[in-house]
Amino acid sequence: MEALYMLIPIAIGVMIVAVIAFTYTVKSGQYDDLEGPAYRILMDDDDPRVPGYKAKSEDLAPKDDKLS
Repeated sequence: MEALYMLIPIAIGVMIVAVIAFTYTVKSGQYDDLEGPAYRILMDDDDPRVPGYKAKSEDLAPKDDKLS
């Protein structure tokens, strides 16, 4: 019975910390876009049609398909 006098305040303290941590993550926007990162993995970064793509000089040069 004496153990409950110690375990109940510890459980309440852990619960308060968990609620504060969850509230912080919600307010910081960590749960705003859950599907975007999953689709971003599938995008090809070398495609010039992808927004934010910066062409390199070797990408613009014509490719020689002949084997030397």
